[in-house]
Amino acid sequence: MKNDFGPLSELHVHIGSSVDPAIMWEIAHDQAIKLPTKNYWDFLSLITAPEKTTYQKYLDLFTWTELIQSSPEAIDKSVYSIASGAYRRNNITTLEIRFNPMKRNRGGERDLDHIILAAIHGMERAMLAYPIRVGIIICFDRTFSARLNTILAQKAIKYSKRGVVGIDLAGPIDKTFDMATLVDTVNNCRKVGLGVTIHTGEATGADEVKRVVELLSPDRIGHGVKSVEDKNLLKLLKERKIVLEICPSSNLHTGVVPNWDKFRHIFAVLKKQEVLFTINTDGPEMLLTNLKNEYNLLLNNKVLNKADLDKATAVARQSSFIKNEST
Repeated sequence: MKNDFGPLSELHVHIGSSVDPAIMWEIAHDQAIKLPTKNYWDFLSLITAPEKTTYQKYLDLFTWTELIQSSPEAIDKSVYSIASGAYRRNNITTLEIRFNPMKRNRGGERDLDHIILAAIHGMERAMLAYPIRVGIIICFDRTFSARLNTILAQKAIKYSKRGVVGIDLAGPIDKTFDMATLVDTVNNCRKVGLGVTIHTGEATGADEVKRVVELLSPDRIGHGVKSVEDKNLLKLLKERKIVLEICPSSNLHTGVVPNWDKFRHIFAVLKKQEVLFTINTDGPEMLLTNLKNEYNLLLNNKVLNKADLDKATAVARQSSFIKNEST
């Protein structure tokens, strides 16, 4: 049974995993990108995740989507398609889209400002066409040097009045990465009003989530499901009103959460400890899902009830980094 959840808000969507494969196929051909296959159905398999995979294999899928999206024209078209599709298919009226522009500039061949402005242009075109509020989040990367992440922060600050609403840390787990290298960078972004969200507690444990909270004081945490392993951490999340951006299908596909039984436990703990959370897709096209489907999966598997989901929707809208209600 499908439910009408009313206008929805989604805060955790990556450009690389959220564009309709048919549009990605067209972008690739428009830009004469040589693909490993000339068969569309094989291409579809190339950029969509199998029902069960691993965290690293899931990240590997972005190799192709990032290449295809490595031009201003591709980013403009990608952002527009994500935002317009989100409204048409799921009645999403508040949407934050995140990406790393340095992974869309062909190793420095393309100009970062042009890539970011193209994302903003695609966002603005969608808001002209549909009653949706959209914001861009710039992602730092765990495999990047402090210098590269600082450049990304400078770009986020530069465009903080033009549609960039927040910063994030994403990318493959790198044991040499030191979270402390981001302290000054994140603080500089916060000073100009940018929201802060950090990927943690997904492929890493509760200990890293605690370190992130203590060092970076994020407004939100991407995923964060491993937080339930530490009661003191849960108290800290509650006290600071830090919001978790939970992505059910994504975590199930990658094995971060093994099954729905485990998700029932996770959400039961979060509710008991009064930790705020939102529901998101992470990458609807790559994971063959959408936000309404995520809501229905949680209902049908008796993980959350309608009241829980209504609250998650309200939390998402209230904790969005998009502040201008007139857009």
